[in-house]
Order: sequence, then structure tokens, then C-alpha cells
Amino acid sequence: MIALDFGFGALEAEFWRMVFVMTRIAAALFAAPLFGANTVPPQVRVMVSGAVAVLVCAWTSVVAPPNLLSLTGMLAIANEVVLGLALGFVLQLSFAAPLIAAELIGGGMGLSIATTSDPVSGAHSPALGQYFSVVMTVLFLGLGAHLDWFSLLVESYRTFPPGTAWFSAGHMAQVTAFASQMFATALIIALPVTLLLLLVQVMTGVISRSAPSLNLFSLGLPAGVLAGLVALIASAPLVTDRLTDLTRTAVGQSAALLEH
Repeated sequence: MIALDFGFGALEAEFWRMVFVMTRIAAALFAAPLFGANTVPPQVRVMVSGAVAVLVCAWTSVVAPPNLLSLTGMLAIANEVVLGLALGFVLQLSFAAPLIAAELIGGGMGLSIATTSDPVSGAHSPALGQYFSVVMTVLFLGLGAHLDWFSLLVESYRTFPPGTAWFSAGHMAQVTAFASQMFATALIIALPVTLLLLLVQVMTGVISRSAPSLNLFSLGLPAGVLAGLVALIASAPLVTDRLTDLTRTAVGQSAALLEH
């Protein structure tokens, strides 16, 4: 398989076949929002990749290149990595939409300075971003979307077996279209709350012009925070429905990448 012979014959060939299959799975898990988090140890991702690779090897007739260290073998591995990263990255785009919405809402409420360390990405995100991220994660796992995504990952070996050219301009255009849809979804999520915050800020400005003796900062910031909290509570059912649709869209976008 790699010009090295340890004397195990067919068992050794199956081992390198499983290692080759793990490349696409490991790349997808690395780019996925939940499984690729900094809080998930690399050993866990390797074990999950190996477990899924065993199932793929048993369910499909995947054939690894005869020599993984040759130019053909390296190109096959690169193609597997790109396909896996694309499947995980599309899922990452869907999870980024609530965080962008939280940035818009937090800026309107005056809570943009209230940031916390996001355990998923390792970066600093607004406090509202943690709320939306937790709700999105609970809905994603509760609806079983992670199982559908793993099913698509296994099905990708039947649709695009190793050696099939997946990297094309059409698929890259699909990823770009998914990114634009992410920004549109973020605006839809943040629109009801930001509209109410805009009305509150306009009213605050009118009051400050009518009574210049009032302190604009002492009046506007509490009013914005209070109005934002009321708007978040009132729009919670709508946000939940939108995030539920977003979880289905995330899996649908991953499935669209597997179409020829």
C-alpha cells in the first residue's frame, strides 16, 4: 500500500484502506462546528473518525490508491480532505448565522462590550451569541440533524468515491451561495429586535431634544437594554422556529454539495 510490508498481507491492506477512508471523515469533523470545537480532544475526533471509517469500509467498496505516498495517492488524499472540509464548513456557515445576529442585536442594545470566551471556537463572542449558540446546538442535536449529517458523510463515499473529481467551480459557487444565505438568515433573525431598538433610540433622541437637561447616556442605555430584553422574550418563539429551519437548511446544504 505504501511500499512498506510488515508481513500481515490482507490485514495490512485493510488497515491502510481504513486510514485512507479516515481522511475525509477527519477533515469533516475538524471543520464541523460541534465536533471540531477546541473543547473536543483530538483523540476523541480520531476515535470517532476511526469508528465511522470502519462502518464505511464495511458498507461500501472503497478502494484506496495502490501507493499512498505517490503523486496519485497524494492527490487522492488532497481531494478527500477538500471534500471533508467542505461538508464541515457548510455546516459551520449555518452555525455562524446566529452569532452574526447576536452581534447586530448586541450592538443595538449597547451590549457589544459584554463579551465572553466562546468554548466552541475559542474566540471572544458577545454574551447574546452564547445564548443563540446554545439554543442552536440544542435544536441541532434534539432534532437529530447530527445523525443526518453523519448519514450524508457516509453516503458521500457512494456519490463521490475516492478518485472522483469533486473540486469544481460549480461546487465552489454553491459554498459561496450558502455564505450569502447565512448573512440573509442572520438579518432575518435580528430584524424584529433591531427594529424595536431603532424605535427606542429614536424616542430617546426625541426626548433628549425636548429636554436637553436629561442625560442621554443615563436614559438611552437602560432603555435600550430593557427594550432589547423585552423584544428577545417576545420574539423567542419566532427565533426558535427560525433556528429550527436553519438546522434543516444546514443538512440540506451539505446534501446539495453531494449532487453532481
